[in-house]
Amino acid sequence: PTAGLNKMLREAIKNHPPPSKPGKWLKFYYATQVDVAPPTFVFFCNDPAQVHFSYKRYLENQLREQFSFIGNPLRLSFRGREEDE
Repeated sequence: PTAGLNKMLREAIKNHPPPSKPGKWLKFYYATQVDVAPPTFVFFCNDPAQVHFSYKRYLENQLREQFSFIGNPLRLSFRGREEDE
């Protein structure tokens, strides 16, 4: 469920904040699952280009751990909100 996914996202950010450039903090708004084969997740943030590959891997590992996706291929996508663009 989306609520559980967003709770996992809040906890992941709380435990390990995303690296950000000075003056331009990376903020995550919410996440949702958009497909099941393979499991595909979209993370909405203020600056998708600023999400470092290591943080993408961290979020993927959190998803695998929290929702038992061990051994499954996962797709993660990062998008900006429409009003930010």
